[in-house]
Amino acid sequence: MATSNKPPKDAGPAPQQLQRPPAEIQYAAQLARLQAQDTDPRPPGWVLGLKAARSFILGDAALDIAPKIVAPVASIERMLVTLATGRGLMLVGEPGTAKSMLSELLATAISGISTLTIQGGASITEDQIKYGWNYALLINEGPSPRAMVPAPLYLGMQRGQVVRFEEITRAPLEVQDCLLGMLSDRVMAVPELAGEHGMLYAREGFNIIATANTRDRGVNEMSAALKRRFDFETVFPILDFDRELALVQESSARLLAQSGIPKTVPAPVLELLVSTFRDLRGAPGKAEKGNGNGGNDGAMDKLTAVMSTAEAVNVAHAVGVRAWFLEQREGSPADLVDCIAGTVVKDNADDRAKLRRYFEQKAAKRNGAHWRAYYEARHRLP
Repeated sequence: MATSNKPPKDAGPAPQQLQRPPAEIQYAAQLARLQAQDTDPRPPGWVLGLKAARSFILGDAALDIAPKIVAPVASIERMLVTLATGRGLMLVGEPGTAKSMLSELLATAISGISTLTIQGGASITEDQIKYGWNYALLINEGPSPRAMVPAPLYLGMQRGQVVRFEEITRAPLEVQDCLLGMLSDRVMAVPELAGEHGMLYAREGFNIIATANTRDRGVNEMSAALKRRFDFETVFPILDFDRELALVQESSARLLAQSGIPKTVPAPVLELLVSTFRDLRGAPGKAEKGNGNGGNDGAMDKLTAVMSTAEAVNVAHAVGVRAWFLEQREGSPADLVDCIAGTVVKDNADDRAKLRRYFEQKAAKRNGAHWRAYYEARHRLP
């Protein structure tokens, strides 16, 4: 599963000062149109019904809504139903499979806002997800609603909106477990405040979407009690070569345009990129489908590095940047060799050897001038 970042026809240019506008800004016109045309029943607190939310995420040609993600319809429908029942949703999968983008789109379709976000990490504390205090006011006035600084979880419950908890398994267990009461009883205790302010009850529409990478399993494994409060949905990489190639082409073209580059990466170079990534992560590529690149030329050792579609988009962007800003031209296979090395090799010597073997065992056997140029540029590998 991965994102499709082709700009919608009616979205207009993204604000120039924002490197990456959130979904509610980037697709504001689509959201408004869907809300105006949505006459279906809606779950309490939702800004769209389930069918309109599905159209927002997966696209609807009749409404001129472009798809924003590559995913099975049944999977998206299960996620929406889970959230409509009030259960938390846990998205799990390999790094780079667009779990964060999917959680952003789901939150936008349900609440109209995606920025109530908690980023999991070893240093995160309970007050960073629930509430903290303005210490100047706290000292002068004592505990009061005016002295409180609400965090995403407090705001989500107060407003009835979806909260996103990214990389939840990287957060300490005590921080994870503070979600138990919010997910089961829908209440947050504020012991510092007296009277009606001492308990916060969630409004309709509140829920939690969490994400976790399978490679982080065991870092801070979730408790059984917390797991019971989530429905789990696995997010898979894109299986079809042509759909992944189209996605990398669309997304890299958008990024290059944002970088002020009038050129896109040529299609043959993108084919090299996607084929290499799929070969090195063990996915079937164009060659395996018999489309003229030499047939099935043997399995390749998988790398420990993340060879995701998102990483492929980053490499394609780097190829275009390198070619244009250094020499004002289109990207070439040699540029791809330069740019792919930083993604694949990193600090693993075994991966470096596997990448070199890939050029000798796979690239050397493929047909086409672009594959030949790619192979001949292997000396540029670190």
